[in-house]
Amino acid sequence: MLKEKTLCKTSGEQESLRHLFWKRFRQNKLALVGAFIVISLFLVALFAPWLSPYDPGQINIKKILHDPSAKHIFGTDQLGRDVFSRMIWGSRISLLVGFVSMGLATLIGIFLGALAGFYGRWIDNLIMRFVDIMLCFPTFFLILAVIALLEPNIWNIMIIIGITGWMGVARLVRAEFLSLKERDFAVAEKALGARDFRIIFRHILPNALAPVLVAATLGVAGAILTESALSFLGIGVQPPTPSWGNILTAGKDNIQIAWWLSLYPGLAILITVLGYNLLGEGIRDAIDPRLK
Repeated sequence: MLKEKTLCKTSGEQESLRHLFWKRFRQNKLALVGAFIVISLFLVALFAPWLSPYDPGQINIKKILHDPSAKHIFGTDQLGRDVFSRMIWGSRISLLVGFVSMGLATLIGIFLGALAGFYGRWIDNLIMRFVDIMLCFPTFFLILAVIALLEPNIWNIMIIIGITGWMGVARLVRAEFLSLKERDFAVAEKALGARDFRIIFRHILPNALAPVLVAATLGVAGAILTESALSFLGIGVQPPTPSWGNILTAGKDNIQIAWWLSLYPGLAILITVLGYNLLGEGIRDAIDPRLK
């Protein structure tokens, strides 16, 4: 009976915390704007085949660098392709790169951070010194160096961004584990003879995920920005696959006669990154309003 009451109380407390989180989040207007932008981008990427008025790879030499019009609301590029259609399909690349690369980075960061925080001592020293070494290298130039040695395709880009972006997550998870492993529930599980794996992933990790969620949301924006920069430099997503970065490259080559090739993808990157940043900060403030 006592155990049932405890479970009910714990469930009630969790429900109360969730309600308080959503209440704080809804009161943050900038966070709602960020959520709207992110959801809109997701829907555009999901329904790209139906929203796109033209084939993004269709070349039409009769319509090279046409101004924005009723037929081509974002104009056409140097090969006569519809820029609006390429922008819509490019949103898929942005979402894919953002979620896959940050998913990989989050998994690596959680695993190494959990080991460092739970076991401490020489394991903690070894992992954190490795983190310090990784942080000494400028991430973007490290990515450039690796891409130069590999074939520049979207999968290589996602993997490289992921394996060079886990250090912040590892630090956050380590800090949470250092605190949580001394709590009564963790000490009690250890006294009952529970295995380390169960204590780490069943009891401590779920309580350490709040700051990781914020870091991952903000990291998606950084991954999208990195992919766009690499594509702009010509070593990211390769044509004819549409990407906001390689559309910008075409804009750079025709900046004086085709302003729309620079304006629209630039605005798309700006709004997307802003949306993820607003959403991440809103989640952070809702989880712990003392961080405002």
